[in-house]
Amino acid sequence: MQFSPLQSRLAASLVASCLLILLYLFLFPPNFALAAELREALPVVFDDLDLFEGLPLRSLLDSTYEPDFPAFDRSIIGRAPAEVTSLTNNEPMPMNVEGGTMQRFVFALSGVSRRGAEEDGLEARDGNEILRESNASAGAREHDTTGEKEEPQLARRQAMQKVYISATTCLQPQPIDPSKTTVDPPQLTLLVSTSAEDLLADPEFQDKVVFNEGAVMYNLTTDREVYIGIQAQKVSALFSGTYNFQIAASTDNFYYSYNEQDDADLIWVDSDSQGALLITHNLTDKADPAAEQQIMSSQPYVLFAHNEKDPAINGLKHSYCGLQNYAQIAAIKDGRRTSLVRTGMTRRGPGNLPKQQFFFSGLNSSSTYIGILAKAGADGGALGKRQTAAAGGTQIFKPTNFTTKSDHGNCALIIDLAFCDQIAYSVPSNPNFGNSTQLAQFYDGYAASMYANFNKSLAQIACEAPSSQRYSLARNCTDCAGAYKDWLCSVTIPRCEDFSNPAPHLQPRAVGQPFPDGSALNHQEALAGYDAAALNSTAFRASRNPAIDEVVRPGPYKELLPCDDLCYKLVQSCPAQLGFGCPVPGQIGFEGNYARHDPTAGLTCNFPGSAHVKSRAAGRAAVGWGVVVPAAVLVGWLMAI
Repeated sequence: MQFSPLQSRLAASLVASCLLILLYLFLFPPNFALAAELREALPVVFDDLDLFEGLPLRSLLDSTYEPDFPAFDRSIIGRAPAEVTSLTNNEPMPMNVEGGTMQRFVFALSGVSRRGAEEDGLEARDGNEILRESNASAGAREHDTTGEKEEPQLARRQAMQKVYISATTCLQPQPIDPSKTTVDPPQLTLLVSTSAEDLLADPEFQDKVVFNEGAVMYNLTTDREVYIGIQAQKVSALFSGTYNFQIAASTDNFYYSYNEQDDADLIWVDSDSQGALLITHNLTDKADPAAEQQIMSSQPYVLFAHNEKDPAINGLKHSYCGLQNYAQIAAIKDGRRTSLVRTGMTRRGPGNLPKQQFFFSGLNSSSTYIGILAKAGADGGALGKRQTAAAGGTQIFKPTNFTTKSDHGNCALIIDLAFCDQIAYSVPSNPNFGNSTQLAQFYDGYAASMYANFNKSLAQIACEAPSSQRYSLARNCTDCAGAYKDWLCSVTIPRCEDFSNPAPHLQPRAVGQPFPDGSALNHQEALAGYDAAALNSTAFRASRNPAIDEVVRPGPYKELLPCDDLCYKLVQSCPAQLGFGCPVPGQIGFEGNYARHDPTAGLTCNFPGSAHVKSRAAGRAAVGWGVVVPAAVLVGWLMAI
């Protein structure tokens, strides 16, 4: 078929147009989605796909978008900056830090789903926001959100977690010449941020906490990695050495904790010239035989002791590892100098409930010591107390000060008596008499023999008679026997104090006898203030029990007198036919024999279970741990029943 000239020109034009269109499409491909007309990304709908559970929703056009997949750890996608050490949950990290430098760490949250966060009632927050929560743990610092940076991004829901950061100083620079150094090395500083850049360069967006006596506690709630720094100040030329510390991060609780707010958990019972007896509070407040048996088979606490004049532990009193390294005495398993401490469980004291006791020896006379109770590894609340450390961590409790007696050596501690099982304090002694075990047997045996005489008299009482024939409907023979035992042990086993102790409530004894070392009192100085009648009385010139002066021969000492309510309780609990009676204050027989019991006045009289440091739990209605009354001699006829 032959085209006309007009048709030929039309065909050529069509072919050229098609070639131009093909060339245009090749050079400028079309945008079939018409994205240029869109201002925002269209929403993407997923129909109940669990694969995306926990993913934050953000604009697909956001230039700062970073992939975040629940199936992969962030460490695989983006790793921490160089020279930053990763921390693992509840795993401590030891490290050195030189003065003027900083060690950096990162703690990455993992395994937290948005669904779990919503079930806990956590509120949606901005991606950079950190929630501030209250914390009751003493010494803990919390994050302040003031000054946080804000990014122009859409709000997203994230799984929030509370992070507990704690650290302790184990080693610190030591004085080159201790005799010329009156200051302590500076404390380390904790720095915390949720941005690696802020931790390195921007102090406005990081929180700083100075260590307190070698320890720090800090918590924050966040949904992202936490960057941590431990910074050491430059140390002056007076010191040499480096810092060593341990740091731990946890989502459960503080791994290292200390408490300087609550009452001390340690009770100072008494001391002599070379030793001291300390005891914990009740380790449970429930009368559960199974739980008590479990506690009695364990020793949950450790104890550190240090002379307060030695500065070695200054700046480390809240650090478990620091005390391990520097404390003079450590009552810990496989620890240093444990031969100087005997520790065990006892029921002695308020409530007859389990307690742990520590019996020190090898101390300096006339010295003040710091006792610091600690727990190595939390028990998860097995003792019925609030757990304040993560599993495997350590706890430090408020220190307790105690003093030792003078070097005369005529007061000695006795504990663990067979009959007078509530007696644990210093008694008149003589180093030439024997060891503490022999001394305890002497006093305990004497009290037991006196009780045998009383028991014969009590056996004549119709204790099992019908209620209409009993001597009392309020008390019985068991009450009488218990009251007599408390009274008897207190009056036959005097509580000894140094003769040089000036406390007005103490009763001087055996003033005419020499001390065990052969020295004697300067009567004019030592007995100034006492009238002639007092100096010539039996109470001054002899012990309440003649056997003490004849067998033990302690020399001059002062006695903490028994509390008057011990005698009153005896009269109230026993039958009238036994003939018990008590002297009244201000009348004959009271002075030098008893002391008034004032629970608000401190330790001013003696009773079974008494101690220098007051207990939080009272073991008796009228007598608690912290009562002290002047020492005195008791009337002998009451002991001869």
